[in-house]
Amino acid sequence: MNISSKNRIAVICANLGPVVCALGGFATWADAQNSAAPAADRSNSSGASTTQDAESAENDKLRNRVAAALHADPYFYDEHVTVSVEKGAVVLRGFVFSAWDLRDALRIARKAAGGKPVIDNLSIKLGGRQ
Repeated sequence: MNISSKNRIAVICANLGPVVCALGGFATWADAQNSAAPAADRSNSSGASTTQDAESAENDKLRNRVAAALHADPYFYDEHVTVSVEKGAVVLRGFVFSAWDLRDALRIARKAAGGKPVIDNLSIKLGGRQ
């Protein structure tokens, strides 16, 4: 059975997400168990940090979902496209090879983003895949 590297990466990304989330939950639980500070003192100082951590995890999840969707599409070449999340919006950077590819990238990203805004910072590079 010959699995292409693109499919192998998609499978790894699909399976790695739950593992990372589970480890993050374990670390939070372990930190709570090993804490020497009273709960009242920790709530004031870690409230903003907890919110930022949750937002960061949500952004990572969104970025991974959009990147995986772009990678999984059999008709879209995603080698030169990077995905990031900034202030809750998905940002596509890099280049594609045609206006058709540009429309495909935006369509796929918007569908995977689930209503979050998608910002197009892609360029069209004529001349084909390299």
